[in-house]
Amino acid sequence: MNILKPIQKAYGYVTRVKEGKPQVLVFQHPIAEAGIQIPKGTVKEGEDTFNAVIREIKEETGLDNFEVEDLIAEDFWENDDGTIHNRFFYKIKATEVKDEWDYQPTGGGEEDGLIFRFFWISSKDEIKLIRGHADYFDYIFN
Repeated sequence: MNILKPIQKAYGYVTRVKEGKPQVLVFQHPIAEAGIQIPKGTVKEGEDTFNAVIREIKEETGLDNFEVEDLIAEDFWENDDGTIHNRFFYKIKATEVKDEWDYQPTGGGEEDGLIFRFFWISSKDEIKLIRGHADYFDYIFN
């Protein structure tokens, strides 16, 4: 029997407070089927999830002014292709950030040459994210 090791994924709920209310950073992927997402990525061999989420935020958003506050959730989740992901969701506090911007991810691979459109949402019902990305919004928008 072949037991596959789950793929570790680090997710970042990048947050800020605007006019007294929490907001979460999301982005529109240029490939329509990829939808609206939060920054996330695969944990590299030998990397811990805390450092992975920091690397992913920098690579995908271009942000430098942020601090990882908490690991808010860990779970096992089945992706559409049947692979099992061991997901780690971090709450991240951003400071001195624009309301919206475009960024070309620097991580390479499938994202090479793409441009992501970043913006903030103020409630869990404001926009529909791709499956799995809003699973722990209750920890942010309560």
